[in-house]
Amino acid sequence: MKKRNLQRIFAAFMATAMVVGATACDSKDNNNSGDNNSTTPATSSNETTPATSSNDSNTTTPATTDDKKPDDSSSTVTTPTPEVDPYANVDLGGMEIIVRDWWSPEEPAAPANDYEEARNNYRQEMMDKYNFKIRSLAISDWGSAPQDFVDYVNEGGDDKNYVFLLRNDPAVVGAMAAGLMYDLSTIDCLDFSEEKYQQNRTHEMYSYGKSIYCFFAGPSEPRDGMFFNPNVLKEGGHTADEIYDMQANGTWTWEAFEKIMADCQKDTDGDGVPNYFGLCCNNGTCVTAAVISNGGEYIGKDANGNFTYRLEDPETTEALQWIADIFAKYNNHDPEGAAWDYYMQEFKDGTIAFMMDQEYQVGVNGRFYSDTPFTPGFVMFPKGPKAATYINLWDNNPHCIPGCYDAQRAWNIAFAFNLYSNPVPGYEDYNEYVVTAKNGIVDERAQDETIPMMSEPEHGTVTYHAVVPDLNAGPEFIWNIYGGCDVAAAQEAIRDTWKAYIDAANK
Repeated sequence: MKKRNLQRIFAAFMATAMVVGATACDSKDNNNSGDNNSTTPATSSNETTPATSSNDSNTTTPATTDDKKPDDSSSTVTTPTPEVDPYANVDLGGMEIIVRDWWSPEEPAAPANDYEEARNNYRQEMMDKYNFKIRSLAISDWGSAPQDFVDYVNEGGDDKNYVFLLRNDPAVVGAMAAGLMYDLSTIDCLDFSEEKYQQNRTHEMYSYGKSIYCFFAGPSEPRDGMFFNPNVLKEGGHTADEIYDMQANGTWTWEAFEKIMADCQKDTDGDGVPNYFGLCCNNGTCVTAAVISNGGEYIGKDANGNFTYRLEDPETTEALQWIADIFAKYNNHDPEGAAWDYYMQEFKDGTIAFMMDQEYQVGVNGRFYSDTPFTPGFVMFPKGPKAATYINLWDNNPHCIPGCYDAQRAWNIAFAFNLYSNPVPGYEDYNEYVVTAKNGIVDERAQDETIPMMSEPEHGTVTYHAVVPDLNAGPEFIWNIYGGCDVAAAQEAIRDTWKAYIDAANK
């Protein structure tokens, strides 16, 4: 959970980044003259010459015989227009590029399956064709990645060529506002209408107006949903298949969810205190999931790319009031002073019907993989009355290019990364998250139904409250939504402040 002093840290960072970041890149760009930056200029699509043949591809050559006149349309043979590669002449001069993350080893493992072998072969073919090298490598760690990026750009970079992989963090928002990221909308080899970008829409989240600063390629990672304990459900008169069937036929709603929780929450020893509860969760995450599930949001964007205030929209308000009521009835059981993640142990202990958390928790690196004494089920967060379908919040690690790189260097890096992140030929529908889920402990219907659904475009969305400078939604508002709270008072308390943040961001 974020610490409550985060906003003060962020404010201090912004004051520094706005002053230093504005000059750091310009001061050292001209000194970056190493071999990696003196590549053969890349040929853009505006400089290529279309391939030609002896016949004009836009004309047709009539075929004639002794019996037919040349102008008889039935005898016309159309010459196919040859496909032109606009980047056929691109040569990146042996440029080496590193995608900085916090998990890739120095020596990659050998391919574990046919997909990985095909992926490696495709990438090698692209590197050979356009004369470059690219790989992923752990340099930062999860905690330091945002600040490492800020420091790198403020210091003017070096002779390495990086694509930085980051995470949602106030430092990233500050870097955007301070001009430390390259504006990807100016790079003509990137087309954000491509499916691999539309599958996750990360670029929409990290944009101001028409400028785009971060992106992600490929299907979105499945995130927040409802785990359930089939044993507790059984004691309440319900089954796992019942819930999966409701999800499949569109009847997995707030109302259905609440009914099952009510049936499962029981006082089995007669002391007036339930021994089994309906829900446990990270409250802040659950509040946002409820808002999203009803078609609401805290901050929106209009057609011009401007942020809009949506905290008091009917869909949002209805969700906030509903989840506060749910907390009061089914989630009021954490001991006084308990750690923020106490709910995880509660779920493992087998006293909770539903736990709201992220899908990766049941994977091989998750908190529930090794010592959970039952096989959890997993469905999407139930849909609210204002929503047409189930929606989960997409939250992928953004990639960016340092703003201190010159235009040609940034173009070359973007061109190479665009190829590196392309779908592998023959595996265009491959979703690594779905495949990986097979190794987790979640049940088969979750693997086959829920997790693939969460990556589908109609079941995902992005939000914007995390990228408005100065706006810190957790301590300012979300953490104030609890069982029995006054939602209207919480909205009123932050209304003017958030509107001021939005006005400033739009300027």
